[in-house]
Amino acid sequence: MTDHALFASIERDIRLLCEKLEIDGHVNVSEAVDGSVIIKATASDPHALIGERGQTLAELEYLIKRIVRKKTGGMTQVSFDINEYKESKEASLREMAREAANDVALFKQPKELPPMTPAERRIVHMELAQREDVVSESAGEGEGRRVVIRPRGI
Repeated sequence: MTDHALFASIERDIRLLCEKLEIDGHVNVSEAVDGSVIIKATASDPHALIGERGQTLAELEYLIKRIVRKKTGGMTQVSFDINEYKESKEASLREMAREAANDVALFKQPKELPPMTPAERRIVHMELAQREDVVSESAGEGEGRRVVIRPRGI
């Protein structure tokens, strides 16, 4: 199956899923430079699809990953976003990480961020990885796991 035919098939399946879920919107499937499949959807009422803290979106993404991986026959990376929620969330996480790190560097006191999913914690760690004045680590267990930012060397 050619890339175009594969993407058309994936798009068709995602649209069918949207119809079954009574989602009114548009779906676009593309390939990223690294070969991963990017699926962006727009919906007239995205709140029910995104859910609290993106939980429903994460569950939909899981289903969509299964659909795509079945079609591609492998472990293709898949990203699914509705109304750019994940992009917006990532930007706000990066901003929160920078602001918290600036506070830690200024006051020389560790700071705990709120509990986050593994994906959210990864974004924070990656944002702070290049900083020389602070270090980040995950602490806690289960749903209470969070990022702690500390001054480097203390």
